[in-house]
Amino acid sequence: MAETFVARDIVVRTSRGLTITGTRITLYSIMDYIKADWPPKLIKDLFDLTDQQISAVLAYIEANREEVESEYQIVLKKAEENRRYWTEYNREHLEKVATMSHDPEHEEIWEKLKARQEELEAA
Repeated sequence: MAETFVARDIVVRTSRGLTITGTRITLYSIMDYIKADWPPKLIKDLFDLTDQQISAVLAYIEANREEVESEYQIVLKKAEENRRYWTEYNREHLEKVATMSHDPEHEEIWEKLKARQEELEAA
């Protein structure tokens, strides 16, 4: 019972979702590493958490697995939607920039950029 109490003190709901008290670290970030089978010690070190914080987070996730997993899936879906949006936006923006005229004094720089882009596309 004491561990559940500690978990509730350490895990709070904010506008960002389930978060570790006093940090900007969400449980969804922690879930990425749990899903990748990272050991708790490495997750703790990566996020600079205390032993009490990582224990409480893992206990909270275990006690509320269904809720946390459901929210985690929503976060992953939103992240993928954002990634697709910005990939498309950047593609369109770069196409637009490529058609823009540029000052003659910058011609040498443009040629270097174009050569580098061709190298990257060929790789």
